[in-house]
Amino acid sequence: MKKLAQTLVLLLIFAVSLSAQVQNPKFKKRINFLLSESVPFITVDELKGNTEDYYILDAREPEEYKVSHIPGAVCIGYDDLDYSVLQDIPKDKKIVVYCSIGYRSEKVGEKLMKKGFMNVQNLYGSIFEWSNRGFPVYDENGETTAKVHAYNKRWSKWIDNPKVEKVW
Repeated sequence: MKKLAQTLVLLLIFAVSLSAQVQNPKFKKRINFLLSESVPFITVDELKGNTEDYYILDAREPEEYKVSHIPGAVCIGYDDLDYSVLQDIPKDKKIVVYCSIGYRSEKVGEKLMKKGFMNVQNLYGSIFEWSNRGFPVYDENGETTAKVHAYNKRWSKWIDNPKVEKVW
């Protein structure tokens, strides 16, 4: 009984901490609707300040990546995956995959896991939540930018930080 109570407390703490990570409840609801949780999550707060501990892969298209990306990220793409970016990554190293909100990165994460990568995580809320929190993004020249590729006008509503310039 004590073990069950401890497990329930840990699950509650995890659920509360995860739900606190995405500040917009409608955005959180959309993310949870789209994702199957087949790839474990990492929150933007967990990644922020620890980016050097992870191989960070951007599962958006190269055009989106060029507009802006998370510091240290390498573009693996989505429609035409660039598996060459994986050649120097040991199978046991920590990998974080992200996209706009987490759907494409979950699909890429599944493929990485099938290839034998053991520590793959999906960034919950992805670059949209990263930007909503005001964390820095960099353009193709390595300069900080306020621009974020919002995929299209319909999806751009999930970027609610007024300091972010939405591009599509």
